Amino acid sequence: MQLIGMLDSPYVRRVAIALHALNISFDHSPLSVFRSIPEFSEINPLLKAPTLVCDDGEVLMDSSLILAYVERLTGASNSLMPVDIKSYQRAIRLIGLGINACDKSVQVEYERQRPEDKQYQPWRNRIQTQLIAAYDQIEPYAAETSSWLVTQEMTQADITVCVAWQFTRLIADDVIESSRYPGIAALSKRAEATATFKSVPIAPDWQPKF
Repeated sequence: MQLIGMLDSPYVRRVAIALHALNISFDHSPLSVFRSIPEFSEINPLLKAPTLVCDDGEVLMDSSLILAYVERLTGASNSLMPVDIKSYQRAIRLIGLGINACDKSVQVEYERQRPEDKQYQPWRNRIQTQLIAAYDQIEPYAAETSSWLVTQEMTQADITVCVAWQFTRLIADDVIESSRYPGIAALSKRAEATATFKSVPIAPDWQPKF
């Protein structure tokens, strides 16, 4: 399999970390949807990262759909999703919050790139409020554990939340008050210390923030 996309995308990184955690071999092609348009469009004309090229050449996209496919490949005995329904419920809630934090961080950055006369402050206020709300809702879960968010083993909820946190700290650190989230920071520190996370840095010289 081949994973296409830059690791500074939280969506690409969450897939890459999951593949490593599940011991699924893959090749990574760090193509940018902005700087590598001709090469990327040959693989996926929609220019969507992550893109996964399956062993048979079928092209998949969207991180959550790719991860659902990966889970089917590995089976229940080697899964990043809990089997128990209550634990599964908690996991998908936290994954949803983490993805929202990713989405809103991206929107914050895109708004900043608009010409000043094209920016709409009420919209900026809205997405910033949504970003803060996501971490406000994640923090109680993170604060109540010294292990992982759902079970005693790392799940996709931990991967998604921690990838989101580092991405926000990278591009929208001024929007959140990071000191308000000691639980998330501690969780992220535990995750980034694992061999699985260390194998998928955002960039070669990147250092995580806690």
